[in-house]
Amino acid sequence: MTQASFAPDRSTYVQSHLTLAAIAMAAGMAILWAAGNPYVWTGAIGGLAAVAIRGWYLMDEELAAHWELVDGALNGPAGRIVPLDQIAKLRALGSAVQIITRTGDKHLIKFQADPQATIARIESARAQGSNE
Repeated sequence: MTQASFAPDRSTYVQSHLTLAAIAMAAGMAILWAAGNPYVWTGAIGGLAAVAIRGWYLMDEELAAHWELVDGALNGPAGRIVPLDQIAKLRALGSAVQIITRTGDKHLIKFQADPQATIARIESARAQGSNE
């Protein structure tokens, strides 16, 4: 029985890529400026193009990566299963929630509109599981 579902949020995906594009544009321009290139503005175009193409290419795949809280475990894409009692740490990394297991495995629940709410829901399920 599914207790909760954690689907990627499309607007968070787009916002994350806009932020990444701004960083890539600034970095591209800074690198060209430091190299003495007179066409510094091309760094902005290159950074924007790289992130836009990557974002467009991976959007369908990234937005299909759903995680579900089911019977004491998190079930993720590609057959990933993380038992709740094996979670050592949960933390927000930007718009993602990082899951670290007791064995050191790391998983990301990406593009969450509210990563803290996702963490709270998983922690609540963990607490309920330990009380049973």
